[in-house]
Amino acid sequence: MSTRVIAIVNQKGGCGKTTTTVNLAGSLALDGARVLVVDLDPQAHATLGLGVDPEQLEENLYEVLAEADGAERLAEVIVPVAEDLHLAPSSIVLTALEQKLAQERAEGRTERLARALESLGDDYDYVLIDCPPNVGLLTFNALRAASEVIVPLETSHFALHGVHKVLETITLLGERIGRAPTARVLPTLYDGRTRFARETLAEIRSQFGDLCFDTVIRSCVRLREAARRGLPIARAASRSNGAIDYAALAAELAAGGEVRPRAGAAKAAPDASELREVIVEFRDPCADDVRIAGDFNGWVPDRDVESSLASEGDTRVWRKVLHLAPGTYEYRYVVDGEWREDPYNPQRVATQVGPSNSLLVVR
Repeated sequence: MSTRVIAIVNQKGGCGKTTTTVNLAGSLALDGARVLVVDLDPQAHATLGLGVDPEQLEENLYEVLAEADGAERLAEVIVPVAEDLHLAPSSIVLTALEQKLAQERAEGRTERLARALESLGDDYDYVLIDCPPNVGLLTFNALRAASEVIVPLETSHFALHGVHKVLETITLLGERIGRAPTARVLPTLYDGRTRFARETLAEIRSQFGDLCFDTVIRSCVRLREAARRGLPIARAASRSNGAIDYAALAAELAAGGEVRPRAGAAKAAPDASELREVIVEFRDPCADDVRIAGDFNGWVPDRDVESSLASEGDTRVWRKVLHLAPGTYEYRYVVDGEWREDPYNPQRVATQVGPSNSLLVVR
């Protein structure tokens, strides 16, 4: 798997940007991925959140980005913080970078991080970039380097206004450089006990559709406690809601990156006469929401799927009807935001990162 470079961006503070960077990184690393966190925020909250004191370091990202030949120095400033999890630390001195590079042409100023990451080759499966809460030089460096963007969006009405500005910035950058990273919205700070939060989440899903992650990050005091201890939630409180949610996000992200042609898989646009009706069922007495995602629908839960819900005694039964050409398909269920294998299908296929996918063979 080639390195996936993902910028976590939102010009609004307090939306869970650094929390997402640190805890998604921790969950991906726990699943066996090699992960680098790049802390581009001069406040250094991601650095502190991974247990590193920026004041105790002799070098940080400033040395990499400020000098014309600094790209090759990135490996020197990287700090290991856990198994499969490394950090390129920040410091308040990054606030001086824009003034330092004021005389350089715009293109040169915004490509420095991309050149530095290229020097690492394929050392990492994921690079997660924590951006400052503004759209300045550091954020543009992140967007030039990234192929994907996650926009954490708290489930409040006013937060919706700011996220459109971020998406506009990404679009404008794409027009300028001929390539725009793929952006997706991540609902955060969700309190499902309140009607307001539920209505806002519905509005977010309505506005952004497939650009919205299926995973929702719930409000969780353990996330703040883990940050204070300098640990990802997966290591600090593995059974908490925060750990469950970020594990689900890691699985969704990994699954989305595995969309690829497979031997014997269906054609992109099969003739209607080739399609077979395939019915799968998921049974659970407690679940509220069950969807299915696989390489047959671009890993977008329940897209192009006929779904119905029935009850058999105390058990709820979700019936999913798929129309597929003969071939082999990988899939998972999304149960209340948690990605799961099909418990009724013993056929599995290993993935490069994270748990196995279930395997469906259509003859």
